[in-house]
Amino acid sequence: MRVKICGLTNLEDALLALEAGADLLGFVLYPKSPRGVSLGVVAEIASALRSAPAFQQRRPALVGVFVNEPPAAVRRALDEAGLDLAQLSGHEPPDDLRALGGRAYKAIRGEADILPPAGAPPAHPYCPDFLLDAAHPTLYGGSGQLADLALAARLAARHRLLLAGGLRPDNVAATIRAVRPWGVDAASGVEAAPGKKDPAKVRAFVQAAKAALGV
Repeated sequence: MRVKICGLTNLEDALLALEAGADLLGFVLYPKSPRGVSLGVVAEIASALRSAPAFQQRRPALVGVFVNEPPAAVRRALDEAGLDLAQLSGHEPPDDLRALGGRAYKAIRGEADILPPAGAPPAHPYCPDFLLDAAHPTLYGGSGQLADLALAARLAARHRLLLAGGLRPDNVAATIRAVRPWGVDAASGVEAAPGKKDPAKVRAFVQAAKAALGV
């Protein structure tokens, strides 16, 4: 079971997620998000993470979350910040995903949003086919609402599905057993406040997710 901790805004929280055992660390490069962080800050965090002993041992994926940015800007940001993957969380068309090849995956919120995976070999072993998040009229993630679990189960049977939306330490294990996704993602569910992680919640979430299937 892969675990992504998203909405990281500072090195302390990023190291916490890394040391707790997260496989993907997410940084929101969308200024309107309460968890948004600048490219320069992400670059500093990524550089520090890569020198950490825990990073050298496990090589987690560093993920930039983008909303409706052109592929050239996404590619440039990945290179400048030292990120492995892009999560496209807006209304990006299939051509944008293809243009980024194996360096990106799409966040979807319903069946109508499903795009084919990029087709190129993934640039990192912790790259999903899709991320499924909760549908929300104005937010591009981090709403705290549950995703469509029936749709999630159907997608998880055929794809490397990263499931997000309303997951917390107290519900992640049961959700994993019901859906059996490739991985799970938490942002607001492991926070003390928007943009600030709660250490106990982060550790409990990762532990519960990793133990959910008993393997």
